Amino acid sequence: MLLIRKQKKIQTGNRILISITFHGSAGPIRLIVGEDEIVAGVIEKALKSYGQQGRLPILGSDLNNFVLYSSIEALDPLMKIGSVGSRSFLLCKKVKMEKEAIEEKIVSRKKKRSAWTWLNKSLNSKISVM
Repeated sequence: MLLIRKQKKIQTGNRILISITFHGSAGPIRLIVGEDEIVAGVIEKALKSYGQQGRLPILGSDLNNFVLYSSIEALDPLMKIGSVGSRSFLLCKKVKMEKEAIEEKIVSRKKKRSAWTWLNKSLNSKISVM
């Protein structure tokens, strides 16, 4: 019997250990990535690892909703991770656009008003004036 082994992919370039802290999560995730890997690929690997570990809060898997920060600046998704010069990163969800946030507040206020109006009407009909 011959044993067939799977050949390991030979990676060119150096590999580095990075630490990614998720905003709102308990601790960092450590990943080994290639220096030539782009930031978008690192975000994808980090989200996959986060999900496999069953961490909370649940973040989702769409890498377009996240931004990777190095010390004080957001990184371009097409930038190589090795060119940053840092090994510690912060992963955050993207902030909604101002217009979307304002529209969301208006809708929630309308819902609150309608509930408040309904409560007032129901209480006023039950209270009779002597």
